[in-house]
Amino acid sequence: MTLRRAFPLVLVLTAPPLWSAAAQFGSMPPGTLPGPPSASAPPAQCQQLLTDRDETRKHGQVLQAAGKKKSPPDEVCKLFKAFLGAESTMIKGLEESSATCGVPAEVIKQVKTSHDRAAQIGKQVCEVAAQFLPAPRRFDAPAPHCSEKTLQLGVPCVD
Repeated sequence: MTLRRAFPLVLVLTAPPLWSAAAQFGSMPPGTLPGPPSASAPPAQCQQLLTDRDETRKHGQVLQAAGKKKSPPDEVCKLFKAFLGAESTMIKGLEESSATCGVPAEVIKQVKTSHDRAAQIGKQVCEVAAQFLPAPRRFDAPAPHCSEKTLQLGVPCVD
């Protein structure tokens, strides 16, 4: 199986667990966080964690959908970068607000482990995408002479 054909399969198989650890923290109803129950609304820090979680989940779902529809590697690379950025923001927020919002250390550890795995996959995806990018064309290089083959390929040429 070629790398290009195996790529969507790998992506589909690995994308669902990318945010599974975050979902453990996020499987509660909106507006609630782990920890002692309180009579008032959660602090703004905790609300931001929920926003970060939802943003990360959204990017993960877009990434998974791209894998299912077999999007080109360069597009998936961009989606991975967006997902990893959102996940990094969420991890930073979890670390900074863990005491205030009652986020267990185990959840943070799981999210970090998942993030590291996603970063490795993202790196591989972007390496594959780089292989499929066309070589940059030098502007000072003359255009090739027209031949039957260049005309068939639609390559600009000079008579």
